[in-house]
Amino acid sequence: VRIYEEGGESIPEHPYPFETDVEIHLIGANCKSPVERFLNGNSMVYVLQKARHNEESDPLEESKADDAVHASELLPKESSGPQAVPVRRAKQLISLYTMVQNPNMTHLKIDELVVLPPFWIRCDGSDPEHTCWHGAEPLKAGNRITGINLYMVTCDGPRADKTHFANLEDLKMAHKTQHRSSAVTTKGFARYELIRAAAMEDTTLESESNIYVDITWNSVEKILETPPLTSAATLNIALASGDPRSPVYQLYRELQFLLALAEGLESGVTAWPEPLETESAVDLVREFLADLKKKLDGCCMAGNENDTEKIQCGTAAVDSSIKSILSERGDLDFAEQLWCKMKSVSSCQELIECFRLIIKSLEHGEIQPWIHQGSSSLLSKLIQQSYHGKIDAVSLSGITPIQMLLEIGLDKMKKDYVSFFIGQELATLTCLDYFISTSVDLQEQVHRVQKLHHMLEIMVSCTVLLQFKHENLFPLTQICMKYYKENPLNEKHVFQLPIRPALVKKFYQDDHPEIWKVDISSGHGPREVKTTWQVSTNPPVEHMTSNNTGLLSDSTVNGSSEERMYFTTMTKCSQVPF
Repeated sequence: VRIYEEGGESIPEHPYPFETDVEIHLIGANCKSPVERFLNGNSMVYVLQKARHNEESDPLEESKADDAVHASELLPKESSGPQAVPVRRAKQLISLYTMVQNPNMTHLKIDELVVLPPFWIRCDGSDPEHTCWHGAEPLKAGNRITGINLYMVTCDGPRADKTHFANLEDLKMAHKTQHRSSAVTTKGFARYELIRAAAMEDTTLESESNIYVDITWNSVEKILETPPLTSAATLNIALASGDPRSPVYQLYRELQFLLALAEGLESGVTAWPEPLETESAVDLVREFLADLKKKLDGCCMAGNENDTEKIQCGTAAVDSSIKSILSERGDLDFAEQLWCKMKSVSSCQELIECFRLIIKSLEHGEIQPWIHQGSSSLLSKLIQQSYHGKIDAVSLSGITPIQMLLEIGLDKMKKDYVSFFIGQELATLTCLDYFISTSVDLQEQVHRVQKLHHMLEIMVSCTVLLQFKHENLFPLTQICMKYYKENPLNEKHVFQLPIRPALVKKFYQDDHPEIWKVDISSGHGPREVKTTWQVSTNPPVEHMTSNNTGLLSDSTVNGSSEERMYFTTMTKCSQVPF
């Protein structure tokens, strides 16, 4: 009760010790909970586990059942992660929690009975059923406690043999018998990975990138059935930028150069990335300026057609399959073309020399370049001044050259992203105003450009990998923009888009689900009770591992994907009235 009352003011950062062997975590309603799949709605919850400082064996462990012969396979390994308590100890703690919630226990002399949050305990699977969680949740009628729901979650596996899977009719009959109900309803859930993270070459992308679909439907007919097309489906996208196979990888590298400049501007030390071009930036700029001098008399456009084609959108290596998606920009002004030449700068000396050449050409009137309206960069101001025959003196010492290059890079990349989103009719200029605003400092502008790039990666991935059309890309863009107008860059965030299963069925119809489960329910309202049977390719709980985890997900025998390894999990509920 004390923990709950203190948690009403603020969720404690550290767990509370209980006796000598257990620690109690109070998890807020808006925080990710390890038991969220078992809870009815979002609520504050207690999670109990073995105290980390306790290295002594619990005397209750001595009484493990002799017939728990497979328990060693599921016992938690010592690690920095959460540790479970023995099943017998968990039952004892559940009993204590139930007693303090029972209004009939007057001998406990509790002055005022407080309805406590649900109570869940990590278990070590040391019993014959391999119990991994025990839980309890009070039943209420107004402010009065009328009973308690008790939960037991058991886990087995991993196994490849599907003959050990339960039969749906047997599960329904067992539920009816336990809860004395004449009718039950069933609800299915399946999760399919559409782009398997394990197939990616980069280990960072393995852990942070994934596209999967969650599907729910009513009236399940058999275990592991494929969801009907009338199901409700949600696409989940968590994508890390920087996959070398991405059609926009060159734009990503360009962004990395921009980030290096921003870091150098802030810290005073620039870590120059590997040049994007083999030819030196000074030589590229010198050739560019010489070409402009030759064409000054006969052309008001800086550069020629071939130069423009080389630097369209800053994505010279765009794959042919994406050319129809990324509209090619042929309207690069002088400053943007300079950025394309100077993004291969590899030292401060090289950067200063480039700007010396540029400023000298402007001062002597050797070039009369054109620039887009609206740019507030220092170089743009110098160009505008050159139209009148005189420019201000610029000191190329300190951070000034870094800032000048960063400014023109920001202008260029903002226009690249705007060109994509507007060209594909995914957003209007008004919607994009937040991301391209110059009313914030340069560091914040760079941060917002990073957000634009992450959104671009998501749209391109869905277009290339899932063949999404405008009708799906448009709402996904709005979801991403809404999130990024309110939150910082987060490439681990899972963006969710409601879709029709038919849209992605071809990607999963012949595949195995990562998770498949069925809920069997009876009763209504507070009297509803549920039995859940689940199969998954990954361990369903973080505190229980297996010696065979290396065989999961992609294990095959003789090349047959039928031999994938699975965990099975059963969640049972029993209601105790007070």
